[in-house]
Amino acid sequence: MAVVAALLLACAALLLLLALGALSLPGASDGAGPRGAGLARPRPRARFRRSATDSGLEVRGEKGEPWTEVLSWEPRAFVYHNFLSKEECDYLISLAKPHMKKSTVVDSATGGSKDSRVRTSSGMFLRRGQDKIIRTIEKRIADYTFIPVEHGEGLQVLHYEVGQKYKPHFDYFHDDYNTKNGGQRIATLLMYLSDVEDGGETVFPSAPVNSSLSPFYNELSECAKNGLSVKPKMGDALLFWSMKPDGSLDPTSLHGEISNLHDILTWHIFQQ
Repeated sequence: MAVVAALLLACAALLLLLALGALSLPGASDGAGPRGAGLARPRPRARFRRSATDSGLEVRGEKGEPWTEVLSWEPRAFVYHNFLSKEECDYLISLAKPHMKKSTVVDSATGGSKDSRVRTSSGMFLRRGQDKIIRTIEKRIADYTFIPVEHGEGLQVLHYEVGQKYKPHFDYFHDDYNTKNGGQRIATLLMYLSDVEDGGETVFPSAPVNSSLSPFYNELSECAKNGLSVKPKMGDALLFWSMKPDGSLDPTSLHGEISNLHDILTWHIFQQ
């Protein structure tokens, strides 16, 4: 009798759930009815893209669907495809163009800047939060990297003419002066503002990879066929880490820019 009573109670509970719509039975419907639990067929998950209004821009412009590509774990490097729109790239170039000066490198003795034949590009720094578009891009960077805006240096626009370059170097500091005054650089985000027909790659010569296995190997310049190489594409962003997860410096983050005409937006991330 106890078993029969339990079965009757279970049936009554099931009928009550069906009556309330909390449970649905499988059938030939297309799922347009109330969303059920348990036996209901799951609906496909919708995909969303932020509009210009959602992102805080008056006119953000059209761009492809953003997606992330894992390039390497030595160094840790990722490409965020379609990170910036063409309109944003053109805006950043027009904003920086009247103020470009010869690029410098960090003086490890004083913490200041100095000229160097290692780096022959031109560039200029944007103020953090300089205008609405810059603030939107800075927030997007923080959202993608999971690193607060306050941990980043000001955005820097770089321009490379044909024959100009930045020889292989580390973004992290080797001296105590800079690490004590601003913190160690832990990562860098490079945003490509223009397309390049030939050359212009960002190269990691110490990365333990076989570049000949790349499907784009034949499109690379000769200088970019050793190590890991990233070809510039307008709107794409390259994130790479100069430090390993354990906090040690990563020697495979050595990188350089192959000469050719192109523009880059740089964001260095540091410890605090």
